[in-house]
Amino acid sequence: MQIKLVILDRDGTINRASDQFVKSPEEWEPLPGSLEAIGRLNHAGYHVVLATNQSGLGRGIFDVAGLNHVHAHMVKALAAHGGRLDAVFYCPHAPDEGCHCRKPEPGLLEQIAQRYGLSSLAGVPYIGDSLRDMQAAAAAGCAPHLVCTGRHADLLGQTEAPAAFPAGTRVHANLAACVDHLLKASAAT
Repeated sequence: MQIKLVILDRDGTINRASDQFVKSPEEWEPLPGSLEAIGRLNHAGYHVVLATNQSGLGRGIFDVAGLNHVHAHMVKALAAHGGRLDAVFYCPHAPDEGCHCRKPEPGLLEQIAQRYGLSSLAGVPYIGDSLRDMQAAAAAGCAPHLVCTGRHADLLGQTEAPAAFPAGTRVHANLAACVDHLLKASAAT
């Protein structure tokens, strides 16, 4: 039996995104219902893993210790809502470094598959707020789920993404609505 796994983006999906980067625990602000949604996934037996671009590291805007403080704060906030992350994968590179782990490249997702001993991520939900998240999801074989709480708030109310997005991209108002959809679909199978 394959592991029940959901992969999440961070900024714009779990917490509010910032053009100035989320550099400290004080700047990390969860989106309404996101922490509870992760808790519901955990309670339904899902492993929840984070895959996030953190180019602020490569740009020298913050360091690994600062990023770890933000993630420790997020983990503590999640625990208070009955949720947890099984692992955090991040790309530390600036956009011009040409790495394979920066989304839209699938490298982070391939690392997750390797860590969990999966030969394929086919059908594994990847939830994010941007086109590059959906492109990485499709390139890795994941099921792309776009939330409208970040870069694509303009798609709120739609169920399918425009043609520029990978085929099959589902659109949800927020993480909680996406989790509702996933848990309902899981219960039906």
